[in-house]
Amino acid sequence: MSRINDRVEWCLEQGKKGEKHKGLRNIAPNVKEAERQLQKAVSDLETMQYLYEGKRTDWVASAAFYAMYHSLLAVLYKLGYESRNQECTITFIEKLIEDKAISLEQFHIDHIRSLQEGVQSAKSIREEMQYGTKTSLEDARCQRLMEQAKEFVDRIREALEEVK
Repeated sequence: MSRINDRVEWCLEQGKKGEKHKGLRNIAPNVKEAERQLQKAVSDLETMQYLYEGKRTDWVASAAFYAMYHSLLAVLYKLGYESRNQECTITFIEKLIEDKAISLEQFHIDHIRSLQEGVQSAKSIREEMQYGTKTSLEDARCQRLMEQAKEFVDRIREALEEVK
């Protein structure tokens, strides 16, 4: 069993416990909730832009991350899963990519989670800005993150249309 499969199994076991913020749970596919999650992702993108224009760039990172995250939750709801854990959500999407159950490129997931080629992920930037004391994000870094978030949500939307 691959590392991803091991993690997904662990996430599903945690989800069976029913505790808040634990694992993945099987549910009936929920297209309406998937649509609401996409609407939330779009709202997060709008908030991200509003914060940027208001020079509150420390919070742009959080809005960008959550735009991406809510779009991933949309995929899960459409397929009949509910996630209560960010790592489980991201890992499950990786499994869907690996199993070719969703047409999505791995680099999109890398943007939200891992450090790649010296570029910080959205999650690590969000954590740095949310838990740190800096009150602004450098403009070039902020612009790059915002563009990645927009591209990410658009790409998830495309991939989601293909999911039956």
